[in-house]
Amino acid sequence: MLMLSPLRGWRWRPNPLRRRSDVMEAWTTLVVTVLLVVGTPLAGLVAGWWAHTDAQARVTAERAALRRVSAVVLTDAPAAVPSANGGSQPVFRVQARWTEPAAGTVTGPARVPAGTRAGDLAEVWLDGRGRSVGPPATGAVVWQHTLAMGACAAGGAAVAVLAGHLVVRRVALRHRMEEWDREWARTGPEWARRWA
Repeated sequence: MLMLSPLRGWRWRPNPLRRRSDVMEAWTTLVVTVLLVVGTPLAGLVAGWWAHTDAQARVTAERAALRRVSAVVLTDAPAAVPSANGGSQPVFRVQARWTEPAAGTVTGPARVPAGTRAGDLAEVWLDGRGRSVGPPATGAVVWQHTLAMGACAAGGAAVAVLAGHLVVRRVALRHRMEEWDREWARTGPEWARRWA
């Protein structure tokens, strides 16, 4: 059978040892617990939602500003170097040729994956001036950004709540010591007379 300690919850019940600082610390602990359990995840969700909406709008605007064309690669791109971590293939600038409606056939630098050979077709993304640029961000990048921002916001909220709790505990401890000093100044002489 589990026996509960009579000291559990002593800060909530009236007793001669309880001080105002004890009550304040008990309420602060309750508020901190609620903020950590409810507020921190909520801050992460709100920040993640905002980051996702913002990133999605930027990707949409970026896609609208870019256009994709098929280009014929004119020079070989260097071969991919094997990596131990199996990361993504590097991208190189090589000469390529593509057709634009207003300018006709254009030859210029294009970004292509490693290992692309002369004569291969490659997808090339062009900005408003006709320069080759990297492809717009994908949905995976948007979700990575969303999760990173949500996690940072939740972590920041947790750190702020815990830092605030630490400050309140230190203030409560200082007040508790001052209250005990006042009590001892009042009762100390009585104890000294009894033992003298």
